[in-house]
Amino acid sequence: MKRACLETQTPMSQAFMSVPYDQFNTIYFYLRMKTALHENKTFDNIDWSEKEVSKNEFLKCIFKDCNFSNGLLLNNEFADCQFVDCNLSMIKLDATALRNVSFKNCKLIGVDFSNCKDFLFCVSFENCILDYVYFFKKKLRDTIFKRCSIREANFADTDLTNAVFADCDLSMTQFEKSNLNGADFTSAYNYTIDPELNRMKNAKFSVNGLAGLLCKYEIIVE
Repeated sequence: MKRACLETQTPMSQAFMSVPYDQFNTIYFYLRMKTALHENKTFDNIDWSEKEVSKNEFLKCIFKDCNFSNGLLLNNEFADCQFVDCNLSMIKLDATALRNVSFKNCKLIGVDFSNCKDFLFCVSFENCILDYVYFFKKKLRDTIFKRCSIREANFADTDLTNAVFADCDLSMTQFEKSNLNGADFTSAYNYTIDPELNRMKNAKFSVNGLAGLLCKYEIIVE
């Protein structure tokens, strides 16, 4: 796996010798973004908050401890990539492709995934904060959400066929006109889902979660 670091000292790199270490990765990352294709690279501890990255292709790359909060990822492609311990809260993903991209231990508060390209859209989440995210009309078939906080999120008109919400907090999250056929909610909690507004054939729920399906009827389940 290649790493995003300088391998030789060039006149440009020599000029960076006086740059504080905590700023060096960000400056170098900016220079590397001039290249359209990035493959099998690891980007460590990059602060790209409130900045723009556009028209790049990332293949089998790993992003670790990076800060993309309030930034703009415009017209990029991420394929077979991993985000680990990153902050992507409020990032804009306009016309960006996420194809088999995993997020682990990441903050993605308020991210609007509906602006991502639909073709081959495929993501997974583990130990992530997904509060206030927006998945309107996205195809999320077989998507895994594992030990995530997904509070006040929006899954309206979303295809969640066979998706799994394992140990996820779904407080005040909206499911409306969603395809939940075969979805697994057996270990999810705090959800409220109206069976009359969603397709739910073969969806799985625990006995303890039945109250979340009956709220509108004001039925007491003990």
